[in-house]
Amino acid sequence: MKHFYKTLFLHNKFFYYLGGVAVLFVLGFFVPILFELSKILLFVLSFLVIVDIVLLYKINEGIKVTRFLPERLSNGDENKISLKITNSNTFKSFLSIIEELPFQFQKRDFIFKQTLQSKEEKTIYYNLKPSERGVYNFGNVNVYTNSPLQLVTRKYVLGNEKTLKCYPSFLKLREFDITSFSNKSISYGTKKIRKIGHSLEFEQIKEYVSGDDIRTLNWKATAKSNQLMVNQYVEEKSQPVYSIIDKGRAMQMQFDGLSLLDYAINATLAISNVILRKQDKAGMLSFSKKLQDWIVAEKRSSQMSLISEMLHNIKTDFSESDFSTLYTVIKRKITHRSLLIIYTNFETMDGLNRQLTYLRALAKNHLVLVVFFKNTELQTLINSKAESIQDVYDNIIAEKFMYEKVRIVNELKKYGIQSVLTSPKNLTGDTINKYLELKSRGLF
Repeated sequence: MKHFYKTLFLHNKFFYYLGGVAVLFVLGFFVPILFELSKILLFVLSFLVIVDIVLLYKINEGIKVTRFLPERLSNGDENKISLKITNSNTFKSFLSIIEELPFQFQKRDFIFKQTLQSKEEKTIYYNLKPSERGVYNFGNVNVYTNSPLQLVTRKYVLGNEKTLKCYPSFLKLREFDITSFSNKSISYGTKKIRKIGHSLEFEQIKEYVSGDDIRTLNWKATAKSNQLMVNQYVEEKSQPVYSIIDKGRAMQMQFDGLSLLDYAINATLAISNVILRKQDKAGMLSFSKKLQDWIVAEKRSSQMSLISEMLHNIKTDFSESDFSTLYTVIKRKITHRSLLIIYTNFETMDGLNRQLTYLRALAKNHLVLVVFFKNTELQTLINSKAESIQDVYDNIIAEKFMYEKVRIVNELKKYGIQSVLTSPKNLTGDTINKYLELKSRGLF
């Protein structure tokens, strides 16, 4: 009985009808026939309410809802969710379905209005776009049902509570994977260079020519042939590539609901997949005050799972980044020449100059690719029409900051440091294209 009262509600139409009857009762003091009519109408209304209650409660499970959720959510992407609704009642049902979404979405009025015929089954779909990694708790599905009389409402609490983890953007992995292996991703005019290296992969013995490294002289072959002969080695095909994520305050800025840090995390997952598909070794690490989340560059089958789980668990307080610690640890731990993709952000030349010493030091032993961001809000301001002197000042200042970004690119290029200046939206695609370009040119 207690459960019955908790699920029973009177519909708004009942109160409208009851108000009409009340008005007739008042008028009945002046017109006696209306008083008699109002009593009849009150009796009919009461009878219909009882009939409506019987209709709604004669079947214990008149409405059934099954929620279909993905195994995990993809951060920054549209995640499809579906609700399968079945009407087991013997009458046409009018439904109001309220989803209890995770608190991160801040939606308390997520309502679907549906009408189902008797024994009808219907599936509805909706998309959710999370903007932060973490744990998402889905609550129940509340269904408010009305019969054609629409005098009484019955509430069903359906659907099972479920907890999902939100991982970096894995839904776009296939999209970028296809793009990276298509001919469109290869820049025309790029010359592929066959590198002669000093790895343990021996290729052949050949005659010495001017410019060959004398350290590779093969003295036995030289003695037999009576002329200088050298060993030739082929550079290892699987090169280490590290994605290095700056977790400092420079990565706290938000664009379209995601922080620069989350954009970098999504890009790291996508490019790691491409790196492994290209037979290179993918690794990653993050840093702010100190280095964390370290995964050694490998080519094993479980590498993507390790990287995905590590990226999901990245946490930061957006403190000041320490590039000196980054340099010290990399010098000690990464002994082979590698491609270092550093996701960070520089807004001014002063910001770059404070860290340029460490970037130049890294570039002596590794190929360094610095990925930083355009401020798309400034670009919008520059493109807007100036209608006052203040607008003119704002446009000039915005152009100055945009020009600073171009100066940063030129300054890095001067010291042999590669760079990608991109908008947050195009970060993943531009970084992958740059990696493919560097690889095709044989720079690492």
